[in-house]
This record gives sequence, structure tokens and C-alpha cells, in this order.
Amino acid sequence: MSDALETLKFNITDGLATITLSRPDAANAMNPTMARELNQVSILCEEDRTLRAVLINAEGKLFCAGGDISEFVAAGDKVGGLIRQMASDLHLGISRLTRLRAPVIASIQGTAAGAGFSLAIAADVSIAAEQAKFTMAYTNAGLSPDGSSTYFLPRRIGDRRARELMLTNRILTAQEAAEWGVINQAVPAETLDQTVQQLVTQFRQGPTLAYGRVKALLNDSFNQGLETQMELETKGIADTAMTEDGQEGLKAFLEKRQPTYYGR
Repeated sequence: MSDALETLKFNITDGLATITLSRPDAANAMNPTMARELNQVSILCEEDRTLRAVLINAEGKLFCAGGDISEFVAAGDKVGGLIRQMASDLHLGISRLTRLRAPVIASIQGTAAGAGFSLAIAADVSIAAEQAKFTMAYTNAGLSPDGSSTYFLPRRIGDRRARELMLTNRILTAQEAAEWGVINQAVPAETLDQTVQQLVTQFRQGPTLAYGRVKALLNDSFNQGLETQMELETKGIADTAMTEDGQEGLKAFLEKRQPTYYGR
């Protein structure tokens, strides 16, 4: 699949989908092609029933510098249509990745701004190198945020801090981002790959259907009342208990051994 892509590298191997932002000479900036290709690979992830985890990473020094402003300017008075199509593709891709059963991990080796910040905040787990920086950046260019950030950011860190980041474009260090809840961990650059791979291994060997139910419950929790949410929890735990992995997990617990999960 990677051979047919211009801005991403993509493969699925042994249940792991790896999506690599691959415009290092352009700071991995999001342009219409990258947004379209992200949507395309999200469909491939959605259709692969063997999928156990998704890893989003990037080539070069920066994770993603945000939208490709040069393409916006070049579009002239057609910029509204260009951005509308680009945002639509990006949003479809993020929506599919968010609703996958498989957990999505972001490995952030450098600055994540604008759309890069949005990808980091949308992932289920985000781990960054200590030298990475995070900024929303949109209003610096006279734009409002996209990429699901106005949905996920207040849910991850609260409305007050989300407003500050979006209105002031404050730059967070990786450590600050971890303390605020923007990401999960900030680690030394030399241990980033190892830390991410440990998590990838855990998810690839885990109960994928249960992970998917966790994601679905959390994604909808802010939209439900207490009783409705508890009813969804009831259905979720009953359904997962009847899966192959659920049965294995229960037996392994009683037998005091490590379970072997197959994502079924």
C-alpha cells in the first residue's frame, strides 16, 4: 500500500497497523493529499479483522507542524473549498481510528502543532520524546481548530486549559503536556521506540474486543446520563464475558496463569 501513497507510509504486519507521516522535508505538514491518504488507510484498518493495534509515528525531526499554510495561500480565493475537503477527509480518518476496536498509539518524536497536536490528542495513548513541543497554533494563522481537537482536548484536560491552549497558542514542553494530560508519557528520546514497542506488544497480545468496548464506552460517556451509561456498561461486560477472550481471561484468573488472547 505504501507504494501508492505520497505522504504516508503504511503497512499491517502481525496485527499491527503502522501509519507513518512521511513529508519530513515539509515538517510533515498536513496537506489535502495527506488528509485524503489518512482517510484511505483508516478504511484499511477498519476492514482488517486481524487488527490488534495501530501505531501513528512520523519521519524526520518534527511529528507534524500543522496544516500546510503554503498550499492554503496558493489556493487563493478557493482556499475555503480546499480546506473544507481536507478537513472532511481528515475527520473521516480520525473518526474511524477513534472507533476501531484496536487501540491507537501515537509516538511523537518532535514538535506537534495544529493538526499534529490534534492527532496526538485523538490517539488512545500518546507517548512523546522529552524534546517534543506541543502547541495548537491555529489562531496564530487566523484560523479556528479542527482535527477533532475541540472535541477531545476539553475531554482530556478540561475546558479551562483547552481554552487557554487554543486562544493563546501556549507552547507546552513534553513534560508539561504529560502533566496536563495532553499526552500520557514524556520519555528520553533514546527510549521512545522501546517504550512505544512495549505498549504495542501489550495491545497486540491483549483482548481486542474488550479494548474496543472500553473505547466505545469512554467515547460516548459525556453524551449519556448516569443510568444510560450504566446500562451500556452492563451490556458491554456481559457481551465481552461471552467472547472467546472473555472466557479465556476468566479461566486464566481462576487458574492463576497468564491468559492467551486472540482478539476474538
